[in-house]
Amino acid sequence: MIQTVLFDLDGTIVDTNELIVQSFLHSLEGETAEPVGRELIIPNMGRPLVEQMEFFTGKKEVEELIKKYRAFNLSKHDELVKEFPNVRVVMQKLHENGIKIGIVTSKIRQTTLMGLKLCGLDEFVSTIVTVEDVKEAKPHPEGIIAALKVLGGTPDQAVMVGDSHYDIEAAKNAGVTSVGVTWSWKGRAYLEEYNPDHLIDDMFDLLPIVGLTSDVDAH
Repeated sequence: MIQTVLFDLDGTIVDTNELIVQSFLHSLEGETAEPVGRELIIPNMGRPLVEQMEFFTGKKEVEELIKKYRAFNLSKHDELVKEFPNVRVVMQKLHENGIKIGIVTSKIRQTTLMGLKLCGLDEFVSTIVTVEDVKEAKPHPEGIIAALKVLGGTPDQAVMVGDSHYDIEAAKNAGVTSVGVTWSWKGRAYLEEYNPDHLIDDMFDLLPIVGLTSDVDAH
């Protein structure tokens, strides 16, 4: 029986995709030799922001760009962010059945909390591990191991749900069951390359994986 469910945030339970893309387009405008478009941004979602900025610009000093990104991101957050379908009702069912819920994300804590609160998901979450809480971001297992420690969970009774290969590889590295979500902007075929233990097309599909029936109404 699964005791612990860990979720990635962006692109998995909270739809921040358009916010992320617009934040990059805004902060990178005029900063790169060639314009950086959506087709380059989307495959790199899921990495820590500093790594992404260094990758897109080829620069090591990216603090000012990160400030610009975060200022835009905060100003547009509530306008562009929403939860994915059925996330809230599924998280509520997990919570009601005594399954501990944690978030393991490459975001900073401030915007993680904003997204959870905006979507009404914060009340179900027992621990949050952000990029600020670890030395090594996903795919390193540090964040998952830290979350399990706080929640009193064991890898053999835990799942990690995410939309990128960073999540799937982190799950494998931590010895927990990996679940990929096919509503990822990166697409099903991309996720299949990394052989997650499960691929789900709807958040309701998570319930039988953790041993619960999906006899709840879609919202």
